Amino acid sequence: MAHRLDPLLDPQSIAIIGASDDAGRIGGMPIDLLTRFGYRGDIHPVNPKYERVFGLRCHPSIEALPDGIDLAVLAIGAEQVTPMLARCHARGIRAAIVYAAGFAEAGESGAALQGEMEAFVRTTGMVVAGPNCMGFANLNTHAYTAFASVFRTAPPQHERGTVSLLTQSGNVCAAVFAIARELGVPFSQFINTGNEACLDFAEYLQFLAQDPDTDVVLGYIEELRDGARFIDAAIACAEADKPVIVFKAGETDKGREAVRSHTSALAGNQQIYRAAFAQLNVIECQDFAQMAHLAELARYRGRSAGRRVAIVSISGAVGAILADKCIGAGLEVPTLPEALQQTLRAGIPDYGMVSNPVDVTGNVVNDPGFVRTALAALATSDAIDAVIVYAPGYLLDRMADDLIDTAAAHPRLLLAIDTGRATRRDDLRAQGVPVMTDIGMAMQTLPPLLQWHERRKQRPWRALRHRQGRAVREGGTPPVAPPALPCDELAARRYLAAHGVGDIAGQVVRHADEAAAAAVALGFPVVLKVLSADLPHKTEVGGVRLNLGDADAVRRACDEMLAGVRQHAPQARIDGVLVQPMLSGGVELIVGAVRDPVFGPTLTVGFGGVLTELYRDVSHRLLPVDRRTAEQMLRELRAFPLLDGFRGRPLCDVPAACAAIAAFSDAVLALGEAADEVEINPLLVRERGQGVAMLDALIVPKRE
Repeated sequence: MAHRLDPLLDPQSIAIIGASDDAGRIGGMPIDLLTRFGYRGDIHPVNPKYERVFGLRCHPSIEALPDGIDLAVLAIGAEQVTPMLARCHARGIRAAIVYAAGFAEAGESGAALQGEMEAFVRTTGMVVAGPNCMGFANLNTHAYTAFASVFRTAPPQHERGTVSLLTQSGNVCAAVFAIARELGVPFSQFINTGNEACLDFAEYLQFLAQDPDTDVVLGYIEELRDGARFIDAAIACAEADKPVIVFKAGETDKGREAVRSHTSALAGNQQIYRAAFAQLNVIECQDFAQMAHLAELARYRGRSAGRRVAIVSISGAVGAILADKCIGAGLEVPTLPEALQQTLRAGIPDYGMVSNPVDVTGNVVNDPGFVRTALAALATSDAIDAVIVYAPGYLLDRMADDLIDTAAAHPRLLLAIDTGRATRRDDLRAQGVPVMTDIGMAMQTLPPLLQWHERRKQRPWRALRHRQGRAVREGGTPPVAPPALPCDELAARRYLAAHGVGDIAGQVVRHADEAAAAAVALGFPVVLKVLSADLPHKTEVGGVRLNLGDADAVRRACDEMLAGVRQHAPQARIDGVLVQPMLSGGVELIVGAVRDPVFGPTLTVGFGGVLTELYRDVSHRLLPVDRRTAEQMLRELRAFPLLDGFRGRPLCDVPAACAAIAAFSDAVLALGEAADEVEINPLLVRERGQGVAMLDALIVPKRE
């Protein structure tokens, strides 16, 4: 099926406007690359200064070009761009790449030029990449439209490319390409998005998700402009089993609005990106070398793998190091079943470990046939998902045929680490056994890939497919009318309780005597809170009194509180005073949602009080969140043992907390875009079987 980006990424004919006969100039470099690497389409240089460029006829103007050209590459100044785009469009050219800088990144005048270009594109529907863009390369068709010298200096590529590179920086694009080519990674697309005035990162990713020449995507992101489209594109890649490997750099200004709740402070921009990547099964990396090595390993994605690894080493010390690194990176190194240990012990001396890591010792040299037995046993065990083999130099050469035969017979991922100079590396790689040459880099790249395999089984992105308009889970509560906003705490509590979040009894009163009577009815001690839609943060104006133990204390506190609130906020409308029991015991959580400017509604869960404030011990997810995901979030918290009977404490009602978090998710989504923040702080998780209690709630309406 034709895609609107085809003229950009798979052009059949190219016009270079501002062409040069100098391979060192941006108007000459793409022509040099096109002719050097054998592009089979038509190349049409355009520049009235030349009659011929690189042996090709050079046209004096756009109007002199033949019909049917797919793509125009504009190597001209910023002021000339939009008029030239109009001329290209008039000639029927469907797409263009704009090299020029001097647009939105160049201040007010540049922003005006970019606005003019964007308006033209909206009117005409022309497909325009950039501006401030290095250009592209389709390495399978040799359609080089980038002014990048790296194509001349990197190791040449002869096989079909299957890895696409998509970056928001031209220099990053070139740097990652160079490193990955040294590793032999074969590329299909090389894409630098530039300013993304008309085409953003996510639309290119959508193209790559359905591109038959793309099996793996490498991405560099500074800021996403369309989070919803990115979610759709990443889901498409996940469902096509195409790993997306991303380096996200820098904090953006989008999430730095005035903080009005704990949730906003905790849901920092970078943390939300990280949560989104995990849910979408996007592999996040930290540097260019890791990205390139991940691309190399991801080519073996067809092998069966997961988080549970077996480590086979000819060195007990290296086996221990690898075990530490794997566990520290979130993998499991499980103790092998007794029957499997006995199989391994048949060829391993008593001083060699067989429980995992497996220390085959130097005895492997004396009994090389045993290696095949050991590898086959590990490759078929239900107790593990992948096998790491450390054997340097000639020892790996001795094991190579056994590794190759085992990989041929079984789909499980086998990875070799060679810190020597084994001569069979290429044979192993060609037969489905990746080989890495550095322990540190292996431990930076293998765990993220194995976690990608694990999430591929769990498919955490499924709930995000239908997030818009999803107000009620199957079997959940019927739709609930949202409160008129802004609202006070009582209205927020009633709305959340109607969705299934556990609440506690309370009474609304008008004055001190009513407050005392309500306290007697509810039982001491009690809490008093002022109710006002104008005062979302009651403590800031003295609108909360805690642990009141008798009627006289309630009367005094009510009078003092109302007087103080009127003094601090004389314009605030006061709807009354809420009287509630003062609960004790259990563990307090903060459960909050904010509308992230990139990804939309996002959930944050953490422990209340100093644990959250001091250690920022929180977990994030894009909504919706079900009970299973809620439990995963709670278990991610370092302080989760406080809910699970730590040091003799009673077990807390984690199932009820998970149900409440899932109900909260439904309530937030049902609000649509009416609210920017929703928060329960705290949600008290009581002893097992006693449920949860919402102690305070807040809904912040959408800000103008």
